[in-house]
Amino acid sequence: MAERRAHVVIVVVNLPAERDRRVIRECQALEAAGYRATVVCPRGPGRPTRLPGTAATRIRSFPQPFAGSGVLSFAAEFAWALVAVTARLVALLLTDRVDAVQACNPPDVFWVLALLMRALRRPFVFDHHDLSPELYQCKTAQPRPGVLRILLAFERLSWRCATAVVATNESYRELAIKRGGCDPDRVVVVRNGPSLAEVSRERAPAAEPAADRRHLIVYLGVINPQDHVCAAVLAAERLARLRGVADWRMVIAGDGESLPDLHRLATDRGLDQVVRFTGWLDADAVDGLLRVASIGIQPDPPTRMAELSTMAKTVEYLARGLPVVAVDLLETRRTAAGAAVYVPTGTPHELAVALDRLLDDEPRRTAMRDVARRRFRHHLAWDHQAVTYLELWRRLLGTPDRPAAQPTGQPTGHVAGQATRQPTGQVAGEATSQVAGEPAGGTAGIGRLPAPVAPPPVPRIGHSDDHAASTAPPRRP
Repeated sequence: MAERRAHVVIVVVNLPAERDRRVIRECQALEAAGYRATVVCPRGPGRPTRLPGTAATRIRSFPQPFAGSGVLSFAAEFAWALVAVTARLVALLLTDRVDAVQACNPPDVFWVLALLMRALRRPFVFDHHDLSPELYQCKTAQPRPGVLRILLAFERLSWRCATAVVATNESYRELAIKRGGCDPDRVVVVRNGPSLAEVSRERAPAAEPAADRRHLIVYLGVINPQDHVCAAVLAAERLARLRGVADWRMVIAGDGESLPDLHRLATDRGLDQVVRFTGWLDADAVDGLLRVASIGIQPDPPTRMAELSTMAKTVEYLARGLPVVAVDLLETRRTAAGAAVYVPTGTPHELAVALDRLLDDEPRRTAMRDVARRRFRHHLAWDHQAVTYLELWRRLLGTPDRPAAQPTGQPTGHVAGQATRQPTGQVAGEATSQVAGEPAGGTAGIGRLPAPVAPPPVPRIGHSDDHAASTAPPRRP
C-alpha cells in the first residue's frame, strides 16, 4: 500500500495564486519533498485548476465580488474572503484529509482558521508577507486610529494563534517576537527570490534589439502609490537634463493602480520616447529584460513599511547581477549591500544624480555586478530559503527527511514588489558584519531547527567619497 503523503493547504487572497511567485515556489518545494499541496485563492483569468509551474498542486478558487478602495470596501472584501476560504477549507477537511494549513497575509483575518486547526490538533503556519498596519498608514493620508487598532489586534492574533510563523526577513521576525509576543523558536525567516535554476536556465533571445546599445534603466514591480514609481519617471526627466537622452532609456515593467497616472505623467513631461511601460510580464520576459539592463532602480520612499520590507524586485535585480540605485532603507541595504548605490530620501534629483554617475562609471558597475551575483548565489537564492522552509514542515508534521529534487516547472507571472514584498516583503539581532554575508534563512526555528551553514563572505565594495556605495552598518529606523 502506497504511503500517504502529508497534505498542506496554502491560503492566499490578495491575488490569484498563479501570479504569486512565492506561493508557486513554496508549492514546488513541498512537491519536491514529497508533500501534497492545495492552494485556496481568488479566481483568476482562465480559472486554472492546477498551479502553473507545479506538477500537481490543485487550485480551489473562489469569486471575489467585492473590489474597490476605502475602509468599507476592504472590510467587505476581506470578510467575504474569510467566509469563502473557510467554506473551501472545511470541504477539504471533510473530503481530503488536510494535515496542515499555511495562510499568507494580507489580510490578517485567518487566525480564525488557526483556532479551527488547533482544535483539530493540526499545525497552522502564518506566512507573513506584509505589515498590514504600516501598509494602511502608507496608503491613507489620514489613518483612522480605530482602524489602526483593529489591524494591530488582528496582526497580533495572527502571530499568537499560529503554530509557527514564516517571516520574509529579519525585521519581520523581530516584529513577530517583540510586537507579537511570539516565542523566537516559533519564527523562521524564508526570504523571497528566484531559484538558481530560474536564473541559469536557457532563455529565448532578449526582447531588446541587439543593435540598440543604449543603457536600460529598469523598474520592475508593483505600481501602486506607496511604491513611489513617479519618482523614477521624474528622475528620468532630470537625467535627460544632466546627460541628454542619446545613450539611455528607462523601462517601467509592472502593473498597478498608479499605472494610468504614470502614463499621463510621462506624456505631460514629454518623456514618451524615453520612458517605456511594458505592463505585467511573465517570468521569461522579466528575465530577458533584466539580462540586457544596465541598472535597476528602487524608488520606494523611506517610510516605516519600506524600511522593514525586502522588495522582491531587489532580489530579482541581484539575481541577474544588476547594479541597483535605491533609497537607503534598512532591509534594502541588508539585502543588496555593496551591489547598490544608496540615496538618502529618493527625490527625483537624488536618483537622477546617482544614475548619471553610475552610468559613467563602468568599472564600478562591473564590481557591483560581481557583488550582486555572489550575494544571490550564496545567500538569497530560493534554493537556500527552501531548506529552511522544508525543515519547518518536517518538524511540524514529523515527516521523514527526503532530498528535495529540483522542480522542473518555473514560476510564472511578474514580480510583485512586495513586502510579498518580499516584502519584503523583510529588525532582528543581525550583526552589522552580516550586511555583506548574512545566512540564507532564519537562525531560529521550531523546536531546534538548525541554522543553515554560513556561506563564504561576500567581498565589500567601498567608496569613501560616496556614502551611497558604502557597506557601512545599516541604519535603523
